[in-house]
Amino acid sequence: MEKQLKKFTELIGFRYFLIVVLILTGALQFAFMYGNVKGVTYDFKPLQLAPETVRSTKTVEDTYKTQQEREKAVSAVAPVYQFSADVAKQRAAIVTSLFDYVLEVKADVEGSKEPIPIADQVGQLRKKFESIDSEQMPIIFTDSQLEGLLLQSEADLKRTSTQLSKSVQDYLQKSIRSENVFADQNEFETKIRGQRGYPDKIFNTIVLIGRTSIIENETVNEEQTKIRKAQAKESVEPTRILQGQVIVQEGQIIDNEAFRQLELLGMVSNKASMKPIAGLIILILLEMTFMFVLFERWDIDEHKKRNALLVTVIVYCLSILLMKFISLVSGGFDVTVAFLFPTALATLLTRLLADDRVAVLITVMTAASAGVIFQEGYSSVMQMEITLYIIFGGFASLFFLRSMEKRSHILQAVGVIGLVNMAFIAFYLLMTQSFYGMQELVFYFIAAMISALLSGALTMGLLPFFESAFSILSSVRLIELSNPNHPLLKKLLVEAPGTYHHSVMVANLAEAACEEIGADGLLARVGCYYHDIGKTKRPAFFIENQMSGINPHDSLPPEKSAEIIIAHTTDGAEMLKRYKMPQEIIDIALQHHGSSLLKYFYFKAKEEGKCLDDTTYRYPGPKPQTKEAAVISVADSVEAAVRSMKEPNAEKIQKLVRAIIDDRVQDNQFDECDISIKELKCIERVLCETLNGIFHSRIEYPKADK
Repeated sequence: MEKQLKKFTELIGFRYFLIVVLILTGALQFAFMYGNVKGVTYDFKPLQLAPETVRSTKTVEDTYKTQQEREKAVSAVAPVYQFSADVAKQRAAIVTSLFDYVLEVKADVEGSKEPIPIADQVGQLRKKFESIDSEQMPIIFTDSQLEGLLLQSEADLKRTSTQLSKSVQDYLQKSIRSENVFADQNEFETKIRGQRGYPDKIFNTIVLIGRTSIIENETVNEEQTKIRKAQAKESVEPTRILQGQVIVQEGQIIDNEAFRQLELLGMVSNKASMKPIAGLIILILLEMTFMFVLFERWDIDEHKKRNALLVTVIVYCLSILLMKFISLVSGGFDVTVAFLFPTALATLLTRLLADDRVAVLITVMTAASAGVIFQEGYSSVMQMEITLYIIFGGFASLFFLRSMEKRSHILQAVGVIGLVNMAFIAFYLLMTQSFYGMQELVFYFIAAMISALLSGALTMGLLPFFESAFSILSSVRLIELSNPNHPLLKKLLVEAPGTYHHSVMVANLAEAACEEIGADGLLARVGCYYHDIGKTKRPAFFIENQMSGINPHDSLPPEKSAEIIIAHTTDGAEMLKRYKMPQEIIDIALQHHGSSLLKYFYFKAKEEGKCLDDTTYRYPGPKPQTKEAAVISVADSVEAAVRSMKEPNAEKIQKLVRAIIDDRVQDNQFDECDISIKELKCIERVLCETLNGIFHSRIEYPKADK
């Protein structure tokens, strides 16, 4: 399967492979989550008998009922009236003005040298009365009424003006609304008729003026009334159909109101809403887009990236499948069973098998999907307490635990995740402001710990399967391989102790250099432990294992010696394959000498005058393909050279390290890996510092006197 995937990836390119995988993942996620958003629908029609009791699956606002209640509240608001005290003064002033006009005409007549006919006087008075706004005093006086006013004495007119205007002003101190004007005019007329002092001949005219003077002085304040109605409308709470509310009982006729509510809830087949499905598609598109951008821009080897992608989507789909199972069995419980879900499972697996950034994204994606899957039908978009529960639990394993290189670290993660889960449960229980019995409290806190334990147990249980299926070399696997009790390392220690010591020293050098340039220091260390395992086939032919001082190469021709020495790389690779070691370790064993020249035996053969083909004395390669292999190739040569150096010091070590690196560069050994000159300088510096610490000058202690 690994070979088939590799061929398929190479055929279509990683980008298109990524698109295909994400499309399949999105389709699978949609299939799992579709049932959680489609809702329950019935094939009902109005006025039929309900075959079963139907309850609302969610809480929604009944907009029709809400509008009815608001209209009812608005209609119940009484108009806001505003009393005007100026009306009394204005009406009294108009009454006074009428009588003043009469007095002015009389004064003109008296001051005239020639007598003015009464008809002309009436005409003059009518013109003066017409100057008053008809809306303020809508009276049309007859000629006889005007003539009667003109025939009154000045004293009677003044007295009548004063008395009537005062009566009008006094009466208008009370509130009069438009609907009560006629009744108040009658009441005022009765009051006038009960008063004395008015001239009898113009009494009817006085009554007419008095009645007309009484108008409304308390009018509707439209602005305040509008504000009151708006306040009344806003004060009406929306009418809601609650989750679990019975819409229609079994055997009951589905009337128009019940059918309208079913349509509103989207529970009638022909009214089922497509909005939640469209929303789910958008959510999936967002998640897959983020995954595409992350993996497309991830600058690592395509083989590793492909495996990381497959692991990520499988872990994500398994998480959704587990959530779906929990949601299906949680219906018969009174507690939130979803809190049992292992919050950090996806986070831990993707962190160990892929990358921290992938783990962050998968944590958020898993939390969002859980919010939809565990959603219990409320009007909210998702079950936010479960979403936050998974986010906090997942992030706990990312932020509180920096190292995940040992299985014991996963156990530590379980403790931290459990504490964070319980803290969130406490927050949830306090914020709901509900009363919980002791059994419920115990369940929730036990669920928080079970969630953490499942996260760790499933991670440790599934990790080997993913490592084996996708040939992923995780940090946990590397730590296991570094155990000295591994059969190959025990074989190396027993059969080639000098090589074992050499490998440990090279591991220290390579790890320090790799960490400095951003390469995988742990991989370099473990790779060094096994890079010379092929020497166990003929340990005595390698100088570090020649404890007796006998060198078997002295009795061999140089080409045979070269063949034996060169074979340790391929012999080692074969041994590692037999033990099913990770490909990265096998590659280091093959590549740590690259295609470099075995100079000692090459020049020995040259001295013997043999016709030389340098390919006979070169390692078969391949050249280092990774930064880790390149660093190990340098560290391997440097350690052996410095160990054979007499009285090493900082200057000698630096010259030797620089010479070895320059030789590798000139021999084109780094052409097939992406290591830079700047990184080689950095490697040189770190190797020199480490070697100086190992081979530092020691103080010669004085001998003790006997």
